[in-house]
Amino acid sequence: MALQWMIMAYLVAAEAALAVVLTLPSPKAIRSRIVAAVALILKPALFVIPFAGFQLLDIYWKNEHRLMCTGEVCTAAERNRYEKSMYKSQRNGVLCVAACLLYWCIFRICSYNKQIEHMEGVERKNKEH
Repeated sequence: MALQWMIMAYLVAAEAALAVVLTLPSPKAIRSRIVAAVALILKPALFVIPFAGFQLLDIYWKNEHRLMCTGEVCTAAERNRYEKSMYKSQRNGVLCVAACLLYWCIFRICSYNKQIEHMEGVERKNKEH
C-alpha cells in the first residue's frame, strides 16, 4: 500500500511543477509550445482521477472498518497507533484531493491558453480584412 501513496505523492508533485511552469511568464512562442506539450500529456494523465477516487474509497472503507481506540481499555501505544493511522489517512485524503484539483487546474490553464490563441487569431484575421 505504501507504493500507491508514494506514486500519488509523486503525481501531485509533478502536477504542481506543471502548474508552476504553465503559470510562469514566458514569451508567446515558448508558452504556446509548453501548452501544446502539456495538452498532449493531459489525456493520458487522466488516469489520475480514477486512481485518486479509488484511493479515497479505500481510505473511506478502512475508516469505516477501523477498530476504535477511545476508551479506558486502550493502552498508550494502541492510542498512539490509532492516532497515527488517522493522521496518515487524513494526509492521504489531502493527497487525493490535491491530485484531482491540480489536474483540473492544469486542464483549465491549457484550455484558457488555447482560447486566447484562438481569439488572437480571429482578431488578426479581422484586422487584415
